[in-house]
Amino acid sequence: MFAAVPNARADLKPGTVYAVAGEAGWVYYGQVAPDKSVAFFRHRDRAICAPAGALACPVMAIVDVAYPSITRALRSGRWQKRGRFPLPERLNEPRMVVQWPVGTLTVTVWLDGVAVYDTLVDDPAIQAAELMAVWDAEFHIPQRLTADFGVEPAEWHVGGPIWRERRIKEETARRQPDQPWHRLPPDWVFTSVR
Repeated sequence: MFAAVPNARADLKPGTVYAVAGEAGWVYYGQVAPDKSVAFFRHRDRAICAPAGALACPVMAIVDVAYPSITRALRSGRWQKRGRFPLPERLNEPRMVVQWPVGTLTVTVWLDGVAVYDTLVDDPAIQAAELMAVWDAEFHIPQRLTADFGVEPAEWHVGGPIWRERRIKEETARRQPDQPWHRLPPDWVFTSVR
């Protein structure tokens, strides 16, 4: 963890870079995108490094983070502001997210805040797309970064991309077979190994 800053406030200007204290002592880096989502890069260190090294790596995930939770994470020392840097081209591209209503296999695909089409949840074109959700900076993001980086085993319930959300539903149904609200629909297509 970093030094706590009791009067810190989230900076959501595009290009703002944050260091994030992840699980197992890893430090990850996120940058605020033009739509105020946060892009996390496939880079981690055991100690703080220059943000330029992290920003040169591929984007690992782009997620919506609850704005008040960023302020809370800064104040508690879980996140640290590292400055503002130019955005990589990838963060200026349209971002696809998927809205998956409870109890259905039909999902709505959104592109830059506009619903563009409906499809089924097993559509191969959307498996890497992010489930429409808002994450807590302090309590959810460290687990999410472990799962996205994919080296250490992650908690089974950490979602994000559609392929992982499908696995969560399958595992929940397996763990709670007597709960009717967790049963999978008869036309469910099981996930394959990614």
